[in-house]
Amino acid sequence: MMREKRALEDVRRGLPPLFPRLWRYCLALTSNRERANDLAQAACVHALEKSKHFEPGTHLDRWLFRLTQRLWLNQLRADAVRAGRGLLPVEEIDLPDNKSDPHANLYAKQVLSEVVGLPEAQRVTVMLVYVEGHSYREAADILEIPIGTVMSRLAAARKTLASRLERHEKKLG
Repeated sequence: MMREKRALEDVRRGLPPLFPRLWRYCLALTSNRERANDLAQAACVHALEKSKHFEPGTHLDRWLFRLTQRLWLNQLRADAVRAGRGLLPVEEIDLPDNKSDPHANLYAKQVLSEVVGLPEAQRVTVMLVYVEGHSYREAADILEIPIGTVMSRLAAARKTLASRLERHEKKLG
């Protein structure tokens, strides 16, 4: 009982500082601000409800991202049964513009557009490793896949992104 109480307290204390990272991860999963908001909120509620499964003293972010990944997959299955909707085009994604340099904004938007255009497995892996800063092992644990699969997905994503960005630069140049 004491461990469960400590786990709940750790989750309650850890959620607020992790929320911006969780929201970014949800955006990577959903490609839509509203769905990202809904998924992030659902993940927080679920984390509090399932806090007894969190091991105090371990990495809350990894546990929370894994929980979020499972919630998202469950939502996709439910959506497929109900409506069969897919991802929104990147043009419909509304992201806040926090940079003051217009060239950096343009490049960041272009890179994001290309990342969002990656297959979901690669997109999520890119977000976990390159944006969230998780190690390959941590990303593999979160996604519940072998580390070799993480490395393969990242290699494929890098190759695709480099090729797309190179083509775009040739068009401009």
